[in-house]
Amino acid sequence: MSWTHRIIVATVALMVWIGGCQGCLPVIGAQDRSPGDAAIFLPDDIEDTMRREAARVRDEFHQQARSLFERRPLGWDRRTIDVIYDWILTLPMQVPVFMGHVVEQGRLLGLVGSLMVLAFIGAALYSLIGQRRVLVFVEEAAQPLRTLMPTAIDPYLVSILKILVASLIPLLLWGAFGLISAIIVYRAVWFLLVGRLLKVWAIGALLLNLLRESLTQDLFSVTARYGPQVFRLARIVVLYILVGIGVLWGAEAFAIPSDVLAFLKFILSLSIVGLLFLLLLKKRAFLSFLPEMPYGSYRRFLDGFERYYFAAIFITFLSGLLWCFGYQRLCRVLWIKTWAVAGTFVGLILFYHLVEGGLQKWSRRMTPSDEHGQFLIKSLKNLLLYVTATTTVLLTMHLLGLLDPLQRLLSFPVLKIGLTQLSVWIMIKAVLWLLAFVYLSGLLRASLDYRVYPTLGIDTGLAYALNTFLNYLILGVGFLISLKVVGIDLRILMVFAGVIGIGIGLGLQNLAANLISGFTIVFGRKLRKDDWIQVGDTRGVVTDIYLRATKVRTRDNVEYLIPNAEFISKTVVNYTLTSPSVRIHIPVGVSYTADPNRVRDILLAAAAEHPEALRHNPPEVHFTQYGDSAIHFDLLVWVDIREIEEQRLRSLLYFTIFERLRQAGIEIPFPQRDLHIRSGWVAPEPPRRPLGEQ
Repeated sequence: MSWTHRIIVATVALMVWIGGCQGCLPVIGAQDRSPGDAAIFLPDDIEDTMRREAARVRDEFHQQARSLFERRPLGWDRRTIDVIYDWILTLPMQVPVFMGHVVEQGRLLGLVGSLMVLAFIGAALYSLIGQRRVLVFVEEAAQPLRTLMPTAIDPYLVSILKILVASLIPLLLWGAFGLISAIIVYRAVWFLLVGRLLKVWAIGALLLNLLRESLTQDLFSVTARYGPQVFRLARIVVLYILVGIGVLWGAEAFAIPSDVLAFLKFILSLSIVGLLFLLLLKKRAFLSFLPEMPYGSYRRFLDGFERYYFAAIFITFLSGLLWCFGYQRLCRVLWIKTWAVAGTFVGLILFYHLVEGGLQKWSRRMTPSDEHGQFLIKSLKNLLLYVTATTTVLLTMHLLGLLDPLQRLLSFPVLKIGLTQLSVWIMIKAVLWLLAFVYLSGLLRASLDYRVYPTLGIDTGLAYALNTFLNYLILGVGFLISLKVVGIDLRILMVFAGVIGIGIGLGLQNLAANLISGFTIVFGRKLRKDDWIQVGDTRGVVTDIYLRATKVRTRDNVEYLIPNAEFISKTVVNYTLTSPSVRIHIPVGVSYTADPNRVRDILLAAAAEHPEALRHNPPEVHFTQYGDSAIHFDLLVWVDIREIEEQRLRSLLYFTIFERLRQAGIEIPFPQRDLHIRSGWVAPEPPRRPLGEQ
């Protein structure tokens, strides 16, 4: 079980326990419960409540399903077609009336207003001709900025400039119209219609230029093959839709009868559905736009979509026809539950893939030894996965219309803890809040280790102490928020503190001692992470300091969990408290026939051959004693205990010393004993006792 899972399980268990104690608090409303009520119990009517809520949700689903098939009237009939036919026949006779209307409006505007409108129309016409000049001017002005941009970003920057420049004229004209309408008090129908048409023009220009740059300029590998073909068809569809919207607004502005207007909307909707259907028949083109991503759920979605593509398009076309004939609610629900859900899923997966790919590239630029950088990447990936997964589930359920019913089904009390009623939905929210704080804590600590602490010059021990404090602080805040979400009164923490005190007095002395020792170690900074220590016979590096125990890893990759109280009550050797440099002793014995000065030179030369020995503290040779069979020397070498193993360097030096002494003809003696035997020796007779003695 991972550390995160342990925290969640412990939190839920603690919530249950705290809720059981909450019945002991004098909370308002507690007098409504009888003294014999249990602190933790299941509601008696839980089964009936579940059944009633499920029935209510089912009835609402049935009612919503029936409302989907309600048809809105089209607003036109056969007489509308006759009216349109008669109007078309009399259209030439309406020209003099229209010209008279234009003259009347010009008289109302006056000379200045007419000149401003004419200048405005002239600028609109000139924009169609001078667009290329403006684009060249902007590209030249942006050239210094492009030199500062990375090469990979330059094509996208150029495309953005093209989109803005190509849309600049309609945007400026739209802004100029707003300025003119603010200067002159003129609210003629046609004048307001011009403003709305300029708005459509500006939006359409942005959309068309965005499609052109993204589909025809090879900015993305997925659009290289079918992009231009799709753009030609999409441009026709977009232009037709924009023109259709302009025609409808013009009809509304000049008070066209409502039935004629409804008929125009019907014809426009029907034609748009047909054009979109023809566009979506390009299966290979649209499937090629979906990028390849190495995720099982996405691959299954892609395979299913490719298999049933034409069925989905045909159903979508039929739903579009139903929309035109008045079943807008049904079609809206169908499109949201299919295309909107699929688009949301693909968009979130693509977002995760792009961000995760960026983190992978960042990770590859780091060295494998950069632990802080790798920890930051890992923390970002964990938070990204949590946010993406949670957002995907919630948005998908919302679009499918299941989030609200599921929340209602899971919101009735399933457990009563004291005065608090818990539901599954509340516990899910509490766990989500706690997980968010867990991932945020890891990200904050990783960011501080990677950027802040090195910039401020904070040493490793203080950084670890601060990180430990922040970790427990953030988790504590997350735990309190989780309790608040559940609905447990936070005053119960006072009772909890009292229970802890009683537990310490009754039998938790060792646990309390380890916890207090843990805080002493963390904030006393006499024992820090990455310190090399020795406790008893255990020597290793401190890898983690927990509140109850400290983890020490030896050079043999054996990990020990040492209770924190051991570091307070026993003597601890910290090799790196002040400096990681330690001196090791290599005793050497040679024959009495050897020259001590020459032996000293050989030992110093042997030490100089090994780069593991520190150069800022030169080695030394001590003449220690005259032995029974040899004269003894002690070679003293300084090493960084974090980088080199003492036993390994000792072995390397012994190999080198043995070879150098052998080459120099210096003997390494061993203990000898000489036995001298004297010949002709007779043992004396024992003394005789005098007669009469017993």
